[in-house]
Amino acid sequence: MNDTLTLDVIGRRVEVNGEHATVRFSGVVPPVTGLWLGVEWDNPARGRHDGSHEGTVYFKCRHPTGGSFICPNKVNFGVDFLTAIKKRYVLGGGPEEDGKEQIVTIGNKPVETIGFDSIIRQQSQLSNLQEISLRNCTVSCAGDKGGIAKTCPNIRKADLSKNLLSSWDEVIAIADQLKYLEVLNLSENLLKFPTGSSSLTRAFSTLKVLVLNRTGITWAEVLRCASGWPILEELYLESNNISISERPADVLQTVKLLDVSCNRLIDENQLFLIAYLPRLEQLILSDTGISSVHFPDAGIGCKTSMFPSLQYLVVNDNQISQWSFINELDKLQSLHTLSCIRNPLTEGGKEAQTTRQFIIARIGQLKTLNKCEILPEERRGAELDYRKSFGKEWKRAGGHQSPDKNRPSEDFLAAHPRYQLLCLKYGAPEDGELKTQQPLLLKNQLLTLKIKYPNQLDQKIIEKQLPDSMTIHKVKGLLSRLLKVPVSELLLSYESPKMPGREIELENDQQSLQFYSVENGDCLLVRWLTAN
Repeated sequence: MNDTLTLDVIGRRVEVNGEHATVRFSGVVPPVTGLWLGVEWDNPARGRHDGSHEGTVYFKCRHPTGGSFICPNKVNFGVDFLTAIKKRYVLGGGPEEDGKEQIVTIGNKPVETIGFDSIIRQQSQLSNLQEISLRNCTVSCAGDKGGIAKTCPNIRKADLSKNLLSSWDEVIAIADQLKYLEVLNLSENLLKFPTGSSSLTRAFSTLKVLVLNRTGITWAEVLRCASGWPILEELYLESNNISISERPADVLQTVKLLDVSCNRLIDENQLFLIAYLPRLEQLILSDTGISSVHFPDAGIGCKTSMFPSLQYLVVNDNQISQWSFINELDKLQSLHTLSCIRNPLTEGGKEAQTTRQFIIARIGQLKTLNKCEILPEERRGAELDYRKSFGKEWKRAGGHQSPDKNRPSEDFLAAHPRYQLLCLKYGAPEDGELKTQQPLLLKNQLLTLKIKYPNQLDQKIIEKQLPDSMTIHKVKGLLSRLLKVPVSELLLSYESPKMPGREIELENDQQSLQFYSVENGDCLLVRWLTAN
């Protein structure tokens, strides 16, 4: 840069020695001679002051040490889109590629980027580029009008994250020339978005995925721009300090995935503003600080009309500490996948398995929890254990084995909305099941089980007492010694008088009998591969 700098540079994004900043001032700073740029650093630790010098305020910063004055000749204002494309994909000029041979893929063909012949070959095929990554390549503008459309019009996926783009208009100027663009990542570009009604543009008419993490966008700006995203399916808005301030009206109606993670201002009342997006299937709320949720339109045992299509919910790293949060999720019509790790409710090593079982029991339609599939046997075990664990409380609250006398209190039903359903499914808990066990006494942990051999009718049915904590592997070891059959050939399952006609496979050798909810009086079924 030189002494012809004008006010046009105000608001421009710049790079200085690898650090990014925004120009807030251009002019003279007495008593020092010459022209200076005042910048606000993205990383406030890089600066020295708040935009003041010797008592004079030249510009303002959000952080008291976020500002610096820089000589213009030390500032990089970036390059246009096509220059970055050619440097990255023709000359191999990324910082890690300088002077080295590089292979990039165009379509399905690997192409060298060093050497005169390969440059000519690559230039002739830039029009075939469909996926590009220009992350941290100092892209600041579209460049000459029509240049992108002429040179590389077939780009479908573009990563423009961590560049020097400073305005949404400049993004439109790029996208307007990419008529097949489906995926666009603009993360870590601090953009200036329209303040008034956004003029309709066809620049994003084919866009399906838009990533705006750490761009400084507000919810109002999202809604203003969203009219230009007619078929958008995935929208990522992580770390923007967003507060959902109004209901989307005729925008975002095609969105299937919304990520608002790391926006600490979001609460349950704001969620209601997006609760009727008709196609929203995935909602990511990690690290928002949310601690509660309530769907007031649905009573105990009923489904809410909110989030009608929501199947996948992530609430990791929040302040969820009450089971009422989990109970409310059972009201969602379509929810089948939940991730809720690193919350007060789910922390604690010794109780982790119990917590998992209780979550499964409380959300009836759940199929995957914390990325682990819920198999039918695990659901059955979780629901039976839940039914036993709160059986005494149920009886004290007015629960009874006789349907005519079964009238649990409203408080109990509010705390355990699925309990009555589980009693219908498995039968009301019997008094014998509810006796307080003394875990330190081995006799109180022993299960008396029948052992049958369906494929060996000459084998006599026997009874054995086994600890409920005994793993399937150790049970097989015991039976192997008893039957003189190798462990590797044994197949175990069991049947319960409470579920006649159903056989449950004991397929995981590392799990315990208790895990599979094997109870006193159940029957182990033993088969082995050499049996006829």
